[in-house]
Amino acid sequence: MLKIKRVYEAAEKSDGKRFLVERLWPRGMKKEALKMDAWLKNVAPSADLRNWFAHDPLKWAEFQKRYQAELKANSAEWQTIVDAAQKGDVTLLYSAHDLQHNNALALKAFLEKRIK
Repeated sequence: MLKIKRVYEAAEKSDGKRFLVERLWPRGMKKEALKMDAWLKNVAPSADLRNWFAHDPLKWAEFQKRYQAELKANSAEWQTIVDAAQKGDVTLLYSAHDLQHNNALALKAFLEKRIK
């Protein structure tokens, strides 16, 4: 099962493998405080796409299309998540305040189509 969670929420056993899917380190979070299995920077949207989107809900649909195109071009970057999800629970960690328009949500939707 694939889940998403803000980095500021407490880790739980039910999270399974925990992957940080942000290009930048979350503000205010100490590296030793974040329980995660890996920081997958290259799974996150490119800096250009992230800056263009700027968490604008009006750009959400277009952001998802552009992000999916980036992901399709870099399958090696997200294959680790797919492999882990085929063996057990996986939680994608993100730091955005917007719970309905963030890269982890878009990534989850993209990966769910690829997990068998």
